[in-house]
Amino acid sequence: MQPTSRPEPIWTPSDKVLGSANVERFRRWVCDRRDLTLPDYLALHDWSVRENSEFWADLWEFFDIDSKTPWTAVHDGRTMPHGRWFQGATLNYVDHVFRGVAPDAVAIRSIGEPGGAAAHDVTWDELRRQVSGFAATLRDLGVGRGDFVAGYVPNVAEAVVAFLATASLGAVWASCGQDYSPTAAVSRLGQLSPIVLVSADGYRYNGKAVDRRDAVAEIRRGIPSIRQTVMIPRLELPVDDEPTVLTWAEAISPDVPLRTEAVRFDHPLWTLFSSGTTGKPKGIVHGHGGVLLEHLKQMSFHLDMGSDDTYFWYTSPSWMMWNFQVAGLLVGATIVCYDGSPGYPGPGALWEIAAECRATVLGTSPAYLLASEKAGLHPALDNDLSHLRILGATGSVLPPSSYRWAAEHLGTSVAVASTTGGTDVVSAFAGAVPVMPIWPGELSVPCLGVSLEAWDENGRSVRDEVGELVVTRPLPSMPVRFWDDPDGERYRRAYFDKYPGIWCHGDWITITGRGSVVVHGRSDSTLNRNGVRMGSSDIYEVVEKLPEVNEALVIGAEEADGSYWMPLFVVLADDVVLDDRLIATIRDTIRSQASPKHVPDVVYAVPGIPHTRTGKKLEIPVKRILQGASPDSVVDSQSVDDASLLELFARTARERRESTTRQESSL
Repeated sequence: MQPTSRPEPIWTPSDKVLGSANVERFRRWVCDRRDLTLPDYLALHDWSVRENSEFWADLWEFFDIDSKTPWTAVHDGRTMPHGRWFQGATLNYVDHVFRGVAPDAVAIRSIGEPGGAAAHDVTWDELRRQVSGFAATLRDLGVGRGDFVAGYVPNVAEAVVAFLATASLGAVWASCGQDYSPTAAVSRLGQLSPIVLVSADGYRYNGKAVDRRDAVAEIRRGIPSIRQTVMIPRLELPVDDEPTVLTWAEAISPDVPLRTEAVRFDHPLWTLFSSGTTGKPKGIVHGHGGVLLEHLKQMSFHLDMGSDDTYFWYTSPSWMMWNFQVAGLLVGATIVCYDGSPGYPGPGALWEIAAECRATVLGTSPAYLLASEKAGLHPALDNDLSHLRILGATGSVLPPSSYRWAAEHLGTSVAVASTTGGTDVVSAFAGAVPVMPIWPGELSVPCLGVSLEAWDENGRSVRDEVGELVVTRPLPSMPVRFWDDPDGERYRRAYFDKYPGIWCHGDWITITGRGSVVVHGRSDSTLNRNGVRMGSSDIYEVVEKLPEVNEALVIGAEEADGSYWMPLFVVLADDVVLDDRLIATIRDTIRSQASPKHVPDVVYAVPGIPHTRTGKKLEIPVKRILQGASPDSVVDSQSVDDASLLELFARTARERRESTTRQESSL
């Protein structure tokens, strides 16, 4: 996996971009302010990590953060994960959303599938009115500082309104998409004991209306703390006429000025959830100030956005990229909320929407780009994408071939901005910046303020070698804490066990000699299909309830060509045969009770599932075996309850490679 050549950049910044980019304005401002000589981005980045506190203090001043009280120190100096940022400061994320915007300009463009709810625009003035009205309703329902509001919602403008209203009160938002089953939603949202549930009567996907009223009722039964439910009318279905259910129109009806609560820098803004790979999903709590600074940096510097931009990222409220898209409002951009399938009514749906809304920044998954390529699409020929300047891609590794395809079919004026980061920091560690070239298969730079390194097995920083992704200095958007982790033990164990005081993320990367970053994939076993993450435990929960199945193992494996293969292995009950009927039952069960986006590509019957001696399924070693590694190279056989089972997966990998080779040779 070590780079063997130095490819030519696939995109280079124009003189116009070099002169006008927001990050250039910041670089010049810092040099003047501190009498420094920082000739380019790499020098600016080096200073931002070497003088970490100065950088974040300057960011605060550059973006004119509105704090009701002054801060006393940028950082208290304690090692990760114990340090605190900007102590003494009190602010609110929502105040910064509405600063300096044109009331009649469009803040949110909400779009659904053809045949569904009509597309509509929400102006900044209307957004403020709806947020203030919804906040007043929440206040009347007893929601206050530190209380939770939960969203079981599609990706619609109303979800953004509900989040902003919640945050304005100092209450805490948490959400997941309606493609999650009620059980999966309760396992996440139920941990927080929310007071109010915001939901919808359903959503549309692949041309079908999906009624979620029964699912909402089940969630309400499963979370007894919910006092009130607010229903968004996506399908215009009748809902319960009872005092504990409000319509959306009722919820936003109060006509009152927007009032925000000033909170501590680290006061919880939202709780995001881990994938649940190793058990119950972890609630990851982020603070107002850390998210605000980090997202202003990302939107303004790395995506180079402002009030003239339209920002469309295909995402779901289950995924941190939903939160990352909402951040476009912080720089005055118009954000696009799309509720639907990326492939309906045809495989070019996202390109068509991007053209329709004149997107300047479009974000999607590597899988969608690969699907577009396989479908023979010509996005820029079939659509007017003349406004597009950045194509973002995240969720999995973007292969070099997809960079080249995008350049060929979108033109060399569009920068392909692949990123790596995570829910953990609700942002990116590395990605693109408009003043640096882009090379196929590489992320151009570590992000400003991110002390990113690749460490070998001896904890030594390496270049042009594969290493563990580590961050050696704190970031303000690192979690405030995990939910229900009073002594911080689970938080420390998640990132700091391997290297105390150093964030170890769980990715394999190479940092090249020119400072770019190559990502080789995650070392955990999160299922990540089309940019939508789900934990394997959600699959097991429904499959292993079937009487025909004793145990299951699901793997999501990134392929060398950029595709994603998701097999399911099942241990069957006695005298049960894996026939077409049972395969259909398994697939339908996953589709209806876990997620329609995580139905496996193939189902295999196996005699057993390998475990550690303590009973944990060997998901990560099996994934690596299926990707071509030998069993001996990925796991110590002495740590496995039945090491002979590993050969079954190695044989599956060999047979699949041989089958692919035969198919290619016959073409």
